[in-house]
Amino acid sequence: MRHCSVQVRGLLKRDELDRYHALMEVGSYLEEQEKYDLSYIVQKEIDILILPAIERLKEKGRDRDRATAEFLESLKKLEEEND
Repeated sequence: MRHCSVQVRGLLKRDELDRYHALMEVGSYLEEQEKYDLSYIVQKEIDILILPAIERLKEKGRDRDRATAEFLESLKKLEEEND
């Protein structure tokens, strides 16, 4: 089973995180039993489950980029005013 990144896990809501852990446990058990065809299905469910958290992570990045752009623009305006 493939774990998602720590950043993505940190953005999962409580119910999503509980479901994530349960699915990981089931998938790990299936792999131990060499039921790889079934663990593949569980992995696909996990991939679907984490999609909203991935979008939240992307949005945080876009917010950070916007804030950086605004900050740089304000520095540029300040520099122009001082000249």
